[in-house]
Amino acid sequence: MIEMPTMKDHLYGIIDWIKDDWNSHPFRFCVELLAWGISIGCSITMALTVPNPPLLALYPVWILGCSLYAWAAYTRKSFGMLANYLLLTTIDTIGLVRMLWNL
Repeated sequence: MIEMPTMKDHLYGIIDWIKDDWNSHPFRFCVELLAWGISIGCSITMALTVPNPPLLALYPVWILGCSLYAWAAYTRKSFGMLANYLLLTTIDTIGLVRMLWNL
């Protein structure tokens, strides 16, 4: 009979995975944590300020977060994530430039 892993087993696996990620590249781990904080902060700010979010303040911060994620994806050799965050950085930079142009 095969035993199913418990929730505790899964939790310990996740904790070990986080420790491995930290041990393999602590600087990247911190960059990704910062980018995650930026992403969550921008999303919360957007949700709390609709229908008139402070895009002039949010766009540059969001672009920074996407750029940090792109760098992390590059160091992980993750093509899909790199392509995604480079595209998001490009789209949002164009949006910021268009917004500034029309001020």
